[in-house]
Amino acid sequence: MAGDDAGDDTERRRLTVRALARVEGEGRLDVTVRDGAVEDARLNIYEPPRFFEAFLRGRDFREPPDITSRICGICPVAYQVSACNALEQACGVSVDPRVRALRRLLYCGEWIASHTLHIYFLHAPDFFGVADSIELARRDRAAVERGLALKKAGNAILETIGGRPIHPVNVRVGGFYRAPTSAELVPLAETLRHALDDALDTVRWAAGFDFPDVRLDPVLMALHDESGYAIEDGVVRTSAGRRFPASEFGTHVRERQVPGTTALHARLDGERVLTGPLARYTLNRAQLDGAAGAAAVEAGLGDECRNPYRSIVVRAVEVAYAVEEALRLIAGYEQPDSAALPITARAGTGHGVSEAPRGLLYHRYVLAADGTIRSADIVPPTAQNQDTIEADLVDRIGEHLDLDDASLTGLCERVIRNHDPCISCATHFLDLRVTRR
Repeated sequence: MAGDDAGDDTERRRLTVRALARVEGEGRLDVTVRDGAVEDARLNIYEPPRFFEAFLRGRDFREPPDITSRICGICPVAYQVSACNALEQACGVSVDPRVRALRRLLYCGEWIASHTLHIYFLHAPDFFGVADSIELARRDRAAVERGLALKKAGNAILETIGGRPIHPVNVRVGGFYRAPTSAELVPLAETLRHALDDALDTVRWAAGFDFPDVRLDPVLMALHDESGYAIEDGVVRTSAGRRFPASEFGTHVRERQVPGTTALHARLDGERVLTGPLARYTLNRAQLDGAAGAAAVEAGLGDECRNPYRSIVVRAVEVAYAVEEALRLIAGYEQPDSAALPITARAGTGHGVSEAPRGLLYHRYVLAADGTIRSADIVPPTAQNQDTIEADLVDRIGEHLDLDDASLTGLCERVIRNHDPCISCATHFLDLRVTRR
């Protein structure tokens, strides 16, 4: 579109995606192109701020796992586990290794369910040129049925251990309200053995898609654990060679308010950062073993993957890993003597991290001596990724300015869906200042 100003011969195009489709939450994309160059590309997050940190203040330290799980209906376990990690650190306790294994098993269920939802119902339609999963089912019914079966397997883990598949109710600070018996996990193992075949077929299916040749070069950041592919805890590791514990996260990662959006943006030591599947895979490839590791090789992912379009393949590999890991954890399961460790509150500060399906999730809590929460800080993956998403949009739009507005708008949506942003997660806080006269 041409510029509106009288006498102004500047060529200007304005593109607006008024409601982003097939992402979690509500947001808009505004793009301005001037004189053949991208002037601005901004994710406008208009979903109302949700003030989770604010209404955690003054509550009992045992409440955050239930409250923060409501931030996201797709990855509630991530919020529960990061919260528990932080609060247990603040109280100076370490839970039974058997409880930690059970948490990891629960988290595997979330990875399977969330990744499968994204792969089959949000992202794959882009590679088939169809509008949604319903149209995809008309073209490839077997694939969508496979996705539904995988999602059901993930939900089965969440329900068996967490009490229900959405916003599980069995997680508590110190462990669980109830630990399952070994016999209760037997049906899960049978379901997961079938799911592993579906997961490996998913890797092969996704690896066959047509991927544009794109490379992102921000600093990658993910958790790392020498004992296995990091999911429920770890130290923070970056592609720039930095390594630091959760307690130093706030020193390195700083959020800032950006005009026109209810989501904060975060940077790592002042640099754009990318967290999530591409970062996890590139930084932790050596921990991917078994059938999932072999599938990654077969899919041609290599030692690193920085192509956001191929993130769908990495997610599929992580589904296969989560299924294998769940089977391993079930085979070695020992019911803990106590489902939860008794915890006495104390004054202190705790920091917790875990790997949500979309990336690294950080919680910090400051407790008073009686266990009352004095302050809370939650930094979700999408807040960390948003600067990189916008930079990716600028680059992709700049390469395709020959497209008409409708085609360019469609391209923008596909670029955003590559990153699987959780907009609702990112709008949890706003620096609200009210002046009263």
